[in-house]
Amino acid sequence: MKNPSIPKPLIAQLPMSVAARYPAEFDNFVHEEQVIGKEKWTIDLGSSNRLLFTQLFGAMFTEFMVIEEGTDARDLPIDALIEPSIDAFEFSVPNQSQTDEFAVWIRYRIKIFDSDGVQVANWPIAAYGKSQSSTFGGDAALRKAAILAMRDAAALIIMQMDKSTGISKLRSTNTRSNLAPSTAMPDSESIQTTAAEEIPDGPGQ
Repeated sequence: MKNPSIPKPLIAQLPMSVAARYPAEFDNFVHEEQVIGKEKWTIDLGSSNRLLFTQLFGAMFTEFMVIEEGTDARDLPIDALIEPSIDAFEFSVPNQSQTDEFAVWIRYRIKIFDSDGVQVANWPIAAYGKSQSSTFGGDAALRKAAILAMRDAAALIIMQMDKSTGISKLRSTNTRSNLAPSTAMPDSESIQTTAAEEIPDGPGQ
């Protein structure tokens, strides 16, 4: 699948040292589904997930690193650890929705841990993307819808992550003294999202 990208967020970075740890299921996520009476569809989000979230978190924090799954974050000089995962993935194709649109719903989950490894937040994010088959056709339209859903999740993370998880409160005393206070406020006109706390009803529901 074509790797997604996001415009550079128009926000001030949070002055923190943060690491991301990507579980194997997230890093290698593949969804396969047989549409009744039709062909089998496959969506591979693995490398695209890693690339998008690495780009996103790198833009949000002044210090950012990616650590391997088995690494103990308590041994690192960081303020917080972020661990994303995918709870659910659904899609619909034109012959299901009786439209010319492919639609994708992704439910991400963001877990936040402090420097001692204690989980302090567990935040679900529901994202949605759609693409017209008349524009891209078949597989390309489904991939485009998936990329738009991922960007939708990224926009929600930019706008609401600190409010929903309180991650900025994990800044260490040393970090606070060395880095300027954050004034991270998104440009509301440049960032839009259709994500919500609950995934809308998927096909057949």
